[in-house]
Amino acid sequence: MDLPLKLFINNEASQRSANPNPISSSINSVQYIESKNGERISLRNPTNDDFITNDVRVAGEEDIDTAVTAAKIAFTQGPWSKFSGIQRAACLHKVAAIIEQNAERLAQLESLPTGRPISGIVHFDLKHMVEVFRYYAGWADKIEGRSYVEDNGYYKIVRYEPIGVCAGISSWNATFMYVGWKVAPALAAGNAFIFKASEKSPLGALALGPLFAEAGFPPGVVQFITGGKETGSLIASHKLILKVSFTGSAFVGKKIQEAAARSNLKKVTLELGGKSPALVFADAPMEVAIGGVGGGFLANSGQICVAASRVLVEEKIAKQFCDAIVQIFEAASKGMGADTMDPKTQHGPVVDKEQFEKIMTYIEQGKKSATLLTGGGRIGTKGSFIQPTLFLQPTSDSPIWKEEIFGPVLTVRTFKTEEEAINLANETEYGLASCIYTSDITRALRVSSQIEAGGVAINSPFLPELNTPFGGIKQSGYGHELGKDSLLSYMNAKSIHINMAIPKL
Repeated sequence: MDLPLKLFINNEASQRSANPNPISSSINSVQYIESKNGERISLRNPTNDDFITNDVRVAGEEDIDTAVTAAKIAFTQGPWSKFSGIQRAACLHKVAAIIEQNAERLAQLESLPTGRPISGIVHFDLKHMVEVFRYYAGWADKIEGRSYVEDNGYYKIVRYEPIGVCAGISSWNATFMYVGWKVAPALAAGNAFIFKASEKSPLGALALGPLFAEAGFPPGVVQFITGGKETGSLIASHKLILKVSFTGSAFVGKKIQEAAARSNLKKVTLELGGKSPALVFADAPMEVAIGGVGGGFLANSGQICVAASRVLVEEKIAKQFCDAIVQIFEAASKGMGADTMDPKTQHGPVVDKEQFEKIMTYIEQGKKSATLLTGGGRIGTKGSFIQPTLFLQPTSDSPIWKEEIFGPVLTVRTFKTEEEAINLANETEYGLASCIYTSDITRALRVSSQIEAGGVAINSPFLPELNTPFGGIKQSGYGHELGKDSLLSYMNAKSIHINMAIPKL
């Protein structure tokens, strides 16, 4: 398989076609380029430790300047600046269709360095990304303004206008979803966009570049670059980038925010993970709760920002519930190590050795502060496979209870009353998502109103939906992806006041 290793920086924006038709535009402007420095990223396959490549390019300062310049020209002077909402929608629909046609290859490229089973990437990540592009295609020609009557002598108009050059920086666990969340609304609004994938998962994103060109996006409008924290810092601090959307850790998110403020006070959206609770009451539909908490948590080996990794179970059903979760975990453990390129494989390794070692450290700490019910070890001698691990009754100060592990480690504590459950759920510095399992809809609504989180799911794991805002509170960040909220976050509101008292000539 040919690997996309160079940066997709399209700096031929000034050589644009006079024909702004998004479907018939030339795609000769597709351009992978060498980075200007000699730094490279090496990748290994976490399923077997096999070497993939040591030649992924890293974007340095000059490369970021080149990309930003191309984006700025595309936004202010190129055909894109004259595209109507209908034309932007046509491009968004077209790229969605092309991505569908290339789904298998894209999934393989994403799976290679991350170890994620290809079936999940195809049927969840890519499917969701395509839906997101089509959703925002529907918004592109429906961006409305507002007007107010001249009750004080002024007729007021509010316009919503694109920001300009925007950028996205993503974590490695769901690259294609993040491309959809960040790129699609920005393009629907009329912006130009630069996307940096994680250095752990750069291949799938780089392969998207030619597909956007094929879909008719003019030169400079959409660009994909790779690199580590230094590249991310260059984006966050660049004075011509006016909006950054970041998905990753709270530690890095704070650095992004600081750099954005110091440079040009650019807009920032931060989605910074969490330590989400699942509250399971005694009247819960038990099969639904067990499947949602146990099976839902193991999707992507627990490497999901909204994963409900803190489980609160009503004391009277705790043993029954935990016994069932143990069965799910042990069954999943037996299937780990299978070929992640096989469509039947459901569970894979954690992303790399660094993450493996971090998770194993948490597990060893957990053995000292909680009861280990199952798991806790490595699977096999190659790769980064970890047994799905379940702990019971960790101490309140235990790292496995307080900190985001981002791996297949689930912790359970019991409660006796609804009030106690709510207090335990909110005893965290995070506030991204939460789940409530109960057959009592009144309780579900009552408890959901008291949970400190950006999203609450009733009787299911919390998953982002196209038309509702997704984002957190507290140290899970601020701002929103998805829905109309995200579209507006890529636009500036402009108020126009017309003096109606000017005498007629």
